[in-house]
Amino acid sequence: MVRFLPVLLVLALEVFCVIDVIVSPEEKVRNLPKIAWLLLVLIFPFVGSIAWLVAGRPQLAPGGGRSPYERQAPTFPEYDRPGRAAGLTPESDEEFLRKIRERAEEQRRKAAEDKKRREQDEGEA
Repeated sequence: MVRFLPVLLVLALEVFCVIDVIVSPEEKVRNLPKIAWLLLVLIFPFVGSIAWLVAGRPQLAPGGGRSPYERQAPTFPEYDRPGRAAGLTPESDEEFLRKIRERAEEQRRKAAEDKKRREQDEGEA
């Protein structure tokens, strides 16, 4: 069993590095193209894996110990995100509300006309 331990460790390292090369974003891979790193790790399991970890793997994000694959928490609370639709001035809010009221009145008027038309059609039939 002890004889197989180094082989298993190299195999585990190679599998880890192959998966890491595959899931790494192309633009973040350092020093060689992604396909070259993949071939290097596959052809030379131990040396290629160590080289990938030292010279090819994307560096950690600056300003934190996070892996580049971890999702970061948003910096803005849900309702304070930039670009969220909100009136810039009280006048624009009033303008928006006026348009909404006009549209609602138009829809009510149209619904009443349709109802009246249906009642007339039923009365004639």
